[in-house]
Amino acid sequence: MSMAEKTESTKETTIEIEDMITVGTLAERLSIPVSKLIGELMKNGVMATVNERIDFDTAEIIVEELGLDVSLAKKEAEEAAAPKHKKPEASKNAKGRPPVVAVMGHVDHGKTSLLDAIRGAEVVKGEAGGITQHISAYQITNGKRPITFLDTPGHEAFAAIREHGAHLTDIVIIVVAADDGIKPQTIEAIRFAKKAGVKIIVAINKIDKEGADVNRVQQQLSEHDLLVEEWGGDTIAVPVSAKTQEGIPKLLDMILLVTDVEELKADADGPARGLIIEAHVEQGRGPVGQALVEAGTLKPGDFIVAGGSYAKVRNLETTDGKAIKNATPSTPVVITGFKTLPKFGDEFVAVASEKEARGQAEKAAAGNQAAGGHLDMGGSELIRLINRSNELQELNVIVKADVQGSLKSVLDSLRTLGTDEVSVRIVGSGVGPVNENDLHLAHSTGSIIYGFNVSLPTSSKQKAARDKVRVRLYNVIYELIDDVKTELSQLLSPEIVETELGRLVIKGVFKTTKTEIICGGEVTKGKLKVPALARVSRDGEELAEVEVTNLKRGPADTKEVVEGEMCGMSLKTEKRLVLEEGDRVDLFTRQAVERKL
Repeated sequence: MSMAEKTESTKETTIEIEDMITVGTLAERLSIPVSKLIGELMKNGVMATVNERIDFDTAEIIVEELGLDVSLAKKEAEEAAAPKHKKPEASKNAKGRPPVVAVMGHVDHGKTSLLDAIRGAEVVKGEAGGITQHISAYQITNGKRPITFLDTPGHEAFAAIREHGAHLTDIVIIVVAADDGIKPQTIEAIRFAKKAGVKIIVAINKIDKEGADVNRVQQQLSEHDLLVEEWGGDTIAVPVSAKTQEGIPKLLDMILLVTDVEELKADADGPARGLIIEAHVEQGRGPVGQALVEAGTLKPGDFIVAGGSYAKVRNLETTDGKAIKNATPSTPVVITGFKTLPKFGDEFVAVASEKEARGQAEKAAAGNQAAGGHLDMGGSELIRLINRSNELQELNVIVKADVQGSLKSVLDSLRTLGTDEVSVRIVGSGVGPVNENDLHLAHSTGSIIYGFNVSLPTSSKQKAARDKVRVRLYNVIYELIDDVKTELSQLLSPEIVETELGRLVIKGVFKTTKTEIICGGEVTKGKLKVPALARVSRDGEELAEVEVTNLKRGPADTKEVVEGEMCGMSLKTEKRLVLEEGDRVDLFTRQAVERKL
């Protein structure tokens, strides 16, 4: 569209976006399926996932390529820059702090098992499907020096959390199975770590297994610009076994060596600040946040603000439940006392009083709502900014999850499932069990309620049965996504498939009425069967489409006639049709085949 056309158009809408915007957010602002936007990016040579950022110029080109009645404008610098989180700058008086280490890699390569071996616990057996479902953090000590670990989920649907994990950390351990090598999620984790600008250590796991090949993994790493030290590069790679614990002491030593080289420091004095890395509701304790302190010291009784939520810290605990009196930089903690549930990824800061905390939280909450950032009723309720096809079918869903991080990941995954014909419309979402408000909303909007790691209380179960509300609970995310795909597939218009049968060349016409023709001839191609449809043509021009109701071989009815045989045929027509000798009747079947997403 030319600039002149844009000026003349009165229907065109202008959308303000940041200088950098995620693919998922842009699709939501444009009210189009994420898959359509990703497809257009790929056509233009840009390979980006739903959670990756593209710049304003790229977004502008793609919108123009899509032919939307929308123009983009950059937000003012202060608006665009406000949400970005940066690690606190250390002062001259800053002291050394523990490293924050994220563990990433492909599913089933042993990330959680490796961390279990490091901290002496067995978490993986309790994980649904053997896949880490939540981000978790804890500290261990190695030679009296603490190290903070973040265990980020391994399934592809948790890419958003994994990226946050990289941005939170100083060092990323990429776990690669020695018997399996580098896989797509490994490559994704490497890309996230590089983008975050953190140091990378590779743990080549499962060296105890048959088929383990450390050299092959090192070769694959070099293909992704990670040349190991043994090959003259600067990437530390440590062969380990979570099962036998071989190599784990060396891995911990390498983490501390990188920590010393990087001279990681932070100010322990002053008000605490950091990031919320998980949030959920506990019965008897209310909203609970898991946070990582990045600077200052957090103590019970402190007032903190996290996005649109605030708290007077009632209990301060380690992530394994032990009460502590203070938390210094790089310490993961569990905080109770929040008035409302904080959001995953929110920055928290300590302030002087409850009045100040409440004021800042209310201001942030109002700003989020004005910007359309309210997660529960967000993108699906935005004004349609483009002329979408009337044939677009939407699947209404309500999503409930146990914690904020999982909720975000499920929602991000669902937004990638749309096509030009069908899409997921998120009517509502939230953290906690399925309640009567969810059931009422689902009943009024015809939605399916999907619960991830949450329960359905007996009273709600009875109401759901009474109102015929569909509630589906899952503990493994890819099973939930597969269910949604199945539901979307049922909304797709069936594919009409035609199968050619055979051809009859007419030798004689015995009866013609307004709705029926009886004729005979020779089968010159294929095999004729009934019931069937047929196209009647003369000299290459189609005359009509008719229904074949009967076949006769001599005086007897028959179900099929093969090439080279003579037969009679009864045709049902919608209007009077006069056939002649030499006309062709091409038989075929037509059936609707269910399509899958």
